[in-house]
Amino acid sequence: MELNTNRCRYGLVCLFLLALSACQQDEPAPSTEGDTLDAELESLLTDVSITGNLNFFRLPDADDYLQIPQDPSNRLTDEKVALGQLLYHEPAIGRNAREGHGMGTYSCASCHFASAGFQAGRHQGIGEGGAGFGANGESRGRRMDYNILNIDVQPIRSPTTLNVAYQISMLWNGQFGARGPNIGTEYAWSAGTPKAVNHLGFHGVETQAIAGLSVHRQLEDTSDVSDLPGYKPLFDAAFPEVPEQERYNRVQAGLAIAAYERTLLANQAPFQRWLAGERDAMSALEKEGALLFFGKAGCVSCHTGPALNTMEFHALGMGDLDDCPEEVFLKPINAPEDLGRGGFTNRPEDMYKFKVPQLYNLKDSPFYGHGGTFRNLREVVAYKNAGVPQNEDVPPAQLSDEFIPLGLTEDEVLAITAFLEQSLYDPSLHRYEPESLPSNLCFPNNDAQSQEDLGCN
Repeated sequence: MELNTNRCRYGLVCLFLLALSACQQDEPAPSTEGDTLDAELESLLTDVSITGNLNFFRLPDADDYLQIPQDPSNRLTDEKVALGQLLYHEPAIGRNAREGHGMGTYSCASCHFASAGFQAGRHQGIGEGGAGFGANGESRGRRMDYNILNIDVQPIRSPTTLNVAYQISMLWNGQFGARGPNIGTEYAWSAGTPKAVNHLGFHGVETQAIAGLSVHRQLEDTSDVSDLPGYKPLFDAAFPEVPEQERYNRVQAGLAIAAYERTLLANQAPFQRWLAGERDAMSALEKEGALLFFGKAGCVSCHTGPALNTMEFHALGMGDLDDCPEEVFLKPINAPEDLGRGGFTNRPEDMYKFKVPQLYNLKDSPFYGHGGTFRNLREVVAYKNAGVPQNEDVPPAQLSDEFIPLGLTEDEVLAITAFLEQSLYDPSLHRYEPESLPSNLCFPNNDAQSQEDLGCN
């Protein structure tokens, strides 16, 4: 027992026992502040969890396939995940670029890489037609030898692929996926658009991966892709049950990428370690922030479960991508993406509502909201605390009932920020990257400037 002279109640006798290093007490010492915070947080989490225990918030190990949510039509296997990991980072599959000198220079990871929390490292991700990487993707810009109309950018902030196993529909507007909230939206799965991939019947992660290969001109058609160097035996191992004439195409490639994405889990974050019993994984300030997050601030009403997200859509009045101070490429005025869920469903009640995001590793890429208009997490917490919209285009009647002033003090805002920044930060996401690719190309980008920045090739 650790000795504490301030708590010893036995006067001179205690001093004598101190000299002998054998002070004993019949009753245990009172709990420390940390013990009290732990007990309070454990009790609170138990109360707010659906299952009544801490496991409700636990992320599984990346190889614990029985615990990872998955599409029943795309069961996870080691071989499928291994193939998907390579394809996700492989610039060689970018072989249908709009300009010849863009072939083999970009990958899925160009806008979703590990050191940025599997988001882009800048406010607007750039795939094809991009140049450079910098230290963490912040220096990527458009190639000046590329027609600006041919660069590959999106009119909205690139969402993360981290913890996507807990999303049944994908993107800010939830347009990808044939199940869950998209049941009843079949009228919006327009032929000739990426949304038509929903008709294949897969969940959102799989649908987005398949559609993305076409959208970004990676394996654009469904022709045989077994000529990719080193990949044919990997497809054979991943899809032995698929007839050979159907095995080497964009659909199977997308399913493999989706399988890999489902294993991208921030399960080494301090909060996850705390949930597993490592009570010193979080600081006292972080625990205070967690108590506020799951208690007084009410964040858990939208951010819950292992990924601290939900499949709900809310209008919070945040700005759009073209409200950013940086240059924004090819962003149409009044883009459908600015309407959120309503831009997909065309339902008036869905206008300006965006999907609730997961909350892990947010500080890796400091652009927040669907438009990337916030630059640090304290700003986001303060914004939600104030409950005042920044986007004048959003009608007040559309704002979420959850978007109200929270009455938090500045210290409480800082405590919640500490929980978000530190407790939900997995420091080892590089474990999900391959050591090298069958093509031996540089990743996540393979243009000349990126090769120099990344120190490869």
